[in-house]
Amino acid sequence: MKFICGLVVVFLIMLPNAVAYDPLDPTGNITIKWDVVSWTADGYVAAVTMSNFQMYRSIVSPGWTLGWQWAKKEVIWSMVGAQTTEQGDCSKFKGNVPHCCMRKPIVVDLLPGVPYNQQFSNCCRGGIVSAWGQDPAGSVSAFQVSVGLAGTSNKTVKLPMNFTLLGPGLGYTCGPAKIVPSTVYLTPDHRRKTQALMTWNVTCTYSQFLASRNPSCCVSFSSFYNQTITPCPKCACGCQNKNNCVVSDSKQSHKAGINTPRKDNAPLLQCTHHMCPIRVHWHVKLNYKDYWRVKIAITNFNYRMNYTQWTLVAQHPNLNSVTQVFSFDYKPLVPYEAINDTGMFFGMKFYNDLLMEAGPQGNVQSEVLLRKNKDTFTFKHGWAFPRKVYFNGDECLLPPPDTYPFLPNSARVHRGVISKMVVPALLFLLII
Repeated sequence: MKFICGLVVVFLIMLPNAVAYDPLDPTGNITIKWDVVSWTADGYVAAVTMSNFQMYRSIVSPGWTLGWQWAKKEVIWSMVGAQTTEQGDCSKFKGNVPHCCMRKPIVVDLLPGVPYNQQFSNCCRGGIVSAWGQDPAGSVSAFQVSVGLAGTSNKTVKLPMNFTLLGPGLGYTCGPAKIVPSTVYLTPDHRRKTQALMTWNVTCTYSQFLASRNPSCCVSFSSFYNQTITPCPKCACGCQNKNNCVVSDSKQSHKAGINTPRKDNAPLLQCTHHMCPIRVHWHVKLNYKDYWRVKIAITNFNYRMNYTQWTLVAQHPNLNSVTQVFSFDYKPLVPYEAINDTGMFFGMKFYNDLLMEAGPQGNVQSEVLLRKNKDTFTFKHGWAFPRKVYFNGDECLLPPPDTYPFLPNSARVHRGVISKMVVPALLFLLII
């Protein structure tokens, strides 16, 4: 009995770390690099760079929040490209007053449009950081910090501790700071190399288990060969908001200010049986001799949230033969070189890269044309539906396999029957 209890304790300790491993993005993480670029009379100036190496998980509005604990009694004299949320008690300082005197400072990015003298490279986007696989240029955020009452050499500097990262909510766990080889820089003419005086890294990984106990999205299915529409499971994302939801097309749904977000990012959902902020619908639309066609629709049911630079990841064995994607951008994800069954869909810039709040404009959709692999292709046993679906990096809840639209016993399907099956599926995309 003691042995079993011991195994349970070990399992509970290891669970958050185990869930942080994403099999579709095994090397994904956010790395925070501190480069000491100069020493000062009582400390140092460091360039802090946050790099998002996750293929399909971005940091959306209201952006990242970074925190840590000083090892000694350090203060922040000044910052460029970011700011702390509180100054703290700096009453013991005469003359020059530090930017922040807190033992555990909390730092946020500056908003776009700040004066030029407050900007730093890759700063001032309101904390929004793109996924590496979607936009490498936008996957970096940086700021400069001047630290006082600290060490003034490689031997006397004490590394900050207990790093925390909100992106923008919970889910990230950061490891300890580790000294690494100093970063090497190239001069603008690329003829000379310089390097940081000291460099340390902090690695943060994401766990959906830590972010929320419930999924944040669900998946529904339909097909041309069966009138059955498989909806999202009931209470797929938990029904804790069931008593505070808004009925579609009610007076409340058109009330002024309904789309105004709250500081705590609390959602205001449209009343549905699944109570998810996001629903992904996968419709097997057409069957050709050498190809088959799928329609994908993403619907937002949150009145207080729009999604900029959203991403959708699907796992299906036939994604190794994508011929054309009509209204989304597409990028294959190959975490394991021998397997090509995963792809990332995302919106076209300035066209549909913004998924609006719940309402008539709160959806985006596209169609995908795939070439058949005659050795594996079939409509039987739900083969045409995805194995996994992720929205903005969080795995969506799929319906139970025994509820998938099944292939009728008759091999021949009349056109009239097909039209009767397509119409309900299209109507389903427009209603709950």
